[in-house]
Amino acid sequence: MNHLISLTGFFAFAAIAWLLSANRRRVNWRGIAWGLGLQLLIGLLVFRLPISRQLFVKLNDLVMVLLEVSKAGTNFLLGPLALPPGQQGSVGFVLAFQALPIAIFVSALTAALYHLRVLQPIVRLFAKLFHRTLGLSGAESLCGSANIFVGVESALVVRPYLAAMTRSELLMLLTSGMATVASTTLGIYAAFLSPSFPQIAGHLISASIISIPAAAVIAKLLLPETETPETVKSVPQEDESTRAGNLMSAIITGAMDGLKLAAGIAALLIAILGLVALIDRVLLWPSQWFGLAEPLSMVKILGWAFYPFAALLGIAQADWAEAGRLLGERVMLTEVVSYQDMAQMVTAGQLTDPRTVVILSYALCGFAHVASVAIFVGGTAALAPARRDDLAGLGLRALLAATLATLMTGCVAGIFSDGQGVLINFAR
Repeated sequence: MNHLISLTGFFAFAAIAWLLSANRRRVNWRGIAWGLGLQLLIGLLVFRLPISRQLFVKLNDLVMVLLEVSKAGTNFLLGPLALPPGQQGSVGFVLAFQALPIAIFVSALTAALYHLRVLQPIVRLFAKLFHRTLGLSGAESLCGSANIFVGVESALVVRPYLAAMTRSELLMLLTSGMATVASTTLGIYAAFLSPSFPQIAGHLISASIISIPAAAVIAKLLLPETETPETVKSVPQEDESTRAGNLMSAIITGAMDGLKLAAGIAALLIAILGLVALIDRVLLWPSQWFGLAEPLSMVKILGWAFYPFAALLGIAQADWAEAGRLLGERVMLTEVVSYQDMAQMVTAGQLTDPRTVVILSYALCGFAHVASVAIFVGGTAALAPARRDDLAGLGLRALLAATLATLMTGCVAGIFSDGQGVLINFAR
């Protein structure tokens, strides 16, 4: 029954986007059908085809090895502060010392692989697939596929085409960035959840891939293409004007970018968590006036708002409230907080069904939060200043599109998953 609800939710989230469309008559239904079909096909391959499952298990093992070797530098630099809970000498879990440094290592590794041209063939392969099936322009396809490995930096690969992009293309660019996660942050989420979900890294990779056609479906329903994109006929070559001169330079640049990312995540968490705490203090007053047994909070209100969306994911009814809270947290507090809280819920037995953990791992896998609007709009506008107003005007619509896209991705997991691979304390 829950699998059927996930299937219903899959189409319901697309229907919501269509109802909110800026131009329902211009929707490219062939591209939409391909986008829906690709998501289901990838989900089928990941969850049901043994050979594909084994591939993602190998990818998961590879990521876990990378996480393990990334500790060499942090252990040397930070000593006991870098040791995870349970190891002798550990001071307990400290996000800044045990999770954020992963971004520095992975960023340096990704930069090195890009310099060596290891990742470009993979990006181009996916770009051609999306271009031929989803009805996207070449620039949209190339930028979207680049999001499998990088975040806001994906706009760099199509920088020469940004100034001439249509509004529909710009929305797709923002949505695909916010509906996926970069390899630099994927390691952080895997570090949170791997004790309870040993195959989490492989699933996060598949979630990011599924989210690209999901982003295309939602973005093209919300703002259908009404113009002729410059790269409508083919996938363009990547812009390599920013490519490092040698391998060491690429590693240094990647490490510095990772440091900026880690610092940016830390700064956002400090600012946003503090602002939410301030709002919660303000909400204490109406809570006292109305004599509420439990005070209102921002997270609680967002949890109520996302309650029906959690139900549409097809998870166990007993987990709807907690799932709604995590989805609401992601929009305001970033996915880092949501993944950390979900890991704690699994440990505490607050989630009753392993399938819930799988679905939420997919549904939370994206930069679909308020802070990302500023990050992606500002980062892209810096590359194309003439389009600043268009990008700013599309920011909130991109947040809506990315949120719906990640929820669709969660539904794909719900359609095919039975919760295998999750170690969970069942609440009785």
